[in-house]
Amino acid sequence: MPARLLGDRDPGSGLLMMDLFEQKTGDIPAAHEPLAARMRPRTLAEFEGQAHILGPGRILSRAIASDRIGSMILWGPPGSGKTTLAEVIARATHSRFERISAVMANVETLRAAIYAAGSRLREGAGKTILFIDEIHRFNKAQQDVLLPHVERGGIALIGATTHNPCFYVNAPLLSRSLLFELRPLGRDDLRAIVRRALADAERGLGKMRVALEDGALDHILGACEGDARRALNSIERAVLTTPPAPDGVVRVTLREAEDSVQAKAIVYDRDGDGHYDTISAFIKSMRGCDPDAALYWMAKMIEAGEDPRFIARRIVICAAEDVGNADPHALLVASAAMQALAFVGMPEARIPLAQAAVYVACAPKSNAVFMGIEKALGEVRSGPVMEVPDAVKGSGYAGAERLGRGKGYAHRHGPRGETGDPAFTPEERRFYAPWASGYEKIISRRLEEWRRAGEKGIRGGGRPGGRGGSGGRGG
Repeated sequence: MPARLLGDRDPGSGLLMMDLFEQKTGDIPAAHEPLAARMRPRTLAEFEGQAHILGPGRILSRAIASDRIGSMILWGPPGSGKTTLAEVIARATHSRFERISAVMANVETLRAAIYAAGSRLREGAGKTILFIDEIHRFNKAQQDVLLPHVERGGIALIGATTHNPCFYVNAPLLSRSLLFELRPLGRDDLRAIVRRALADAERGLGKMRVALEDGALDHILGACEGDARRALNSIERAVLTTPPAPDGVVRVTLREAEDSVQAKAIVYDRDGDGHYDTISAFIKSMRGCDPDAALYWMAKMIEAGEDPRFIARRIVICAAEDVGNADPHALLVASAAMQALAFVGMPEARIPLAQAAVYVACAPKSNAVFMGIEKALGEVRSGPVMEVPDAVKGSGYAGAERLGRGKGYAHRHGPRGETGDPAFTPEERRFYAPWASGYEKIISRRLEEWRRAGEKGIRGGGRPGGRGGSGGRGG
């Protein structure tokens, strides 16, 4: 098959196509590519990291070695090697590589690429790997176009995404693909990548005499959060903007490294895994009585620009759900922090928010109130709804006495064992079971005393007494 250059039109589709290995970057000279693009690994031997999926005996490494590549989804943070791994797989399996960006493509683009792949397969020109970058941006209809072709094996789909595919990729397509999660690269992996770039005279910076201080490299590796692209771009900025010394050596110190990296980027999305995973860790830290972890995850959210009202709401919910009556003050502190946020605003409100988070984390825990309302709701939803007893129905209106409303209810304050009041439900139900934790120990003892006294009062016909009161319309 004749090579096609950027600008050639695919027969039958009219779409511009590009082959990775015939014209890797279109008309951009290699010298003008960023270092991260030039240093993309070409073989598995050059690929650093992801040993959990590419190590000896792992399914992906076995599939590549045996040339049995099926469709797959590569999920991981930026700079973890998703696109690079797809290109390496295509080279290793001698497959044609067609790359589509979900940001720019539409159904017509997909159909054209699938048609071209089928034509090559029928003509004996080899297999096609269809790489779809940011596949999570495709809607359901676009993803459905891929289904029959993935199922029949006309193409090997490799989708790349930074979002959890369990939420963003259709279940039928996901079930027909292997899912591989790529992790942020470790420091040793990043160090090896940077060292290779400094030594490579063909694609890297090997033609220059570069002396990189260990402190400078450590700073870059720590600030890049496992992102190989960011590490290489930072090294390139540091080297190319540092004038060589009289002996011709470019000496990159910690100062140049700090300038080249600048602000640390926090991987956090307001509507994706970064958001949900971090808030989950924050809540679990408060529930698990770890104030230090709670402060750390709160700091991450604040620094990443999370809505502080969202943080405040979660503290309030945790105070009621996970602390409850074990320490009733927790809800007061959390609610006060939420009000302080509205009153003083950020950044000062970070202080009352932190105070509330620490208080909730250090408070004794009980979810008895939460479990109680859940059980009561379950009873109402699934069982017959009990009728309100006549004795406790509203009686503050003319004619209520003739209807028997309020008969037997004495308007006294206190437990039934003291007031002699009738039962408040036709059948006894127990929903609230306080823990032996914090203030709920006192509540538990009090309830047990009341219940014992109530049983005696029922057997003995009740004891008059208590304090009188007046009821309104519903009293």
